[in-house]
Amino acid sequence: MVREDREFDSSETNEADNKNHGVYFVPGLHRGLLVLEALAEAQKPMSISDIARALRITRSAAFRLVYTLRYTGFVESEPDSKKVRLGGRVLSLGFSYLAGMSIIETAQPDLDLLRDATGITSHIGIRDGRDLLYLACAHSRSGFVSTINVGSRFPVHLTPMGWLLLSDLAPRKIGELFPDQQPYKALTEYSPTTLEALLDRVMRAGAQGYIISRGILEPGGSSICAPVLNAQNKVVAAIDISGPDIGFDEARMDQYLSEVRAAAQRISIRLGYTPARRSDDLG
Repeated sequence: MVREDREFDSSETNEADNKNHGVYFVPGLHRGLLVLEALAEAQKPMSISDIARALRITRSAAFRLVYTLRYTGFVESEPDSKKVRLGGRVLSLGFSYLAGMSIIETAQPDLDLLRDATGITSHIGIRDGRDLLYLACAHSRSGFVSTINVGSRFPVHLTPMGWLLLSDLAPRKIGELFPDQQPYKALTEYSPTTLEALLDRVMRAGAQGYIISRGILEPGGSSICAPVLNAQNKVVAAIDISGPDIGFDEARMDQYLSEVRAAAQRISIRLGYTPARRSDDLG
């Protein structure tokens, strides 16, 4: 009898050759993962019939797999269509991986340099569903320290960094994330409280390529932020310098902005971004 409560042995690199492969292997889970792979490779919504053909399974089997994945949030229905696409939980898993791996490792040296060049705390954050999640920071060595720490979360639609993170999404997708059924709860007097106002902020942020904030996230606080791009020219993160107003030297605002955009570009390049692909160069 095979014990199934033992810990996974990472030395078992060739699972198909494991003598207990037939006991451990879960065909349904394997097929579900293949559905996600098919949707990712297609890069467009697929019907049940499309998925059945791609996996060479019956339509009823494909339906059951999609039903389960949709129920758990890993796929979602395409509006006004019988097709499905990858859901928010897949996106969340991807961001969780990035949060624990390459983006932090890639960005931290430049966050340190940015902090040293400006004297202001620097951060990097990503969109995790409807939240802005702060992944890493380099705290100011002055007495004017930001109160935002690693792991802090804010509503992504109410923050300057969040508007940059949303700038690659279609308006319809933003509307799905933040339905305009009632006014949004505001953080400050500058918070957008309707979908129309949010879309305007996001559009302007994307077109400008940076945001200088005065009291948008919290009264008495300032920040300057810029987007981080990947090899596909997509916004995957945003960085900023932020802290109390008194920590910013008004005479150095242009220098601060230049330093933030340069740091964002250096991080982007290490993630595979090619500056020539985008006309609104960050540096």
